[in-house]
Amino acid sequence: MFLTGNISVPLRSPLRLRTCGVHRGNVAVSAQLPPTKRSEPAASYSYSISDDELESRGFSLRRSVGELNMEQLNSVFVAVGFPRRDPEKIRIALENTDALLWIEHQKTQRPVAFARATGDGVFNAIIWDVVVDPSFQGIGLGKAVMERLVADLSGKGINNIALYSEPRVLGFYRPLGFVADPDGIRAMVYSRKQQRKKK
Repeated sequence: MFLTGNISVPLRSPLRLRTCGVHRGNVAVSAQLPPTKRSEPAASYSYSISDDELESRGFSLRRSVGELNMEQLNSVFVAVGFPRRDPEKIRIALENTDALLWIEHQKTQRPVAFARATGDGVFNAIIWDVVVDPSFQGIGLGKAVMERLVADLSGKGINNIALYSEPRVLGFYRPLGFVADPDGIRAMVYSRKQQRKKK
């Protein structure tokens, strides 16, 4: 299954999206961004919810790991159905992450939305772990994180962005412009399960 279309993030030109395959119920989706000037500031984009509006609603946008509590982030992962992860492994993963955004609820000082991307820093990036605490879903925080993460990557000149999504949450990405595309390109994911069957 392929997805293509224009994402609603106000980028300088359309964003081409394709699914790349399915693994264990996850759909891989890639976005082919048109070439941009390297280091375009993300601040030049307009978002569905401005930074000021987030602040006025009691949320702070963060782009570093410094103040992020791994146990609290793990609680958000578990709340959305991810398996509980070793906090030390989360820390190592985040140290090897090229871009991340999270939203802190100012009243509780806890993370309530999160997304990160890894990649080669030039051509390709993969978005991982897009989560919003169920108590805060439906108010635009996931969209706010995704818009900014895509803008940050685009601002670095990264033109090919991929992500994995469970089919049950593809509806979150569809309003951002994801539609079916019959191009036929598929991703492949290494599977130890397949290797064991051969033996």
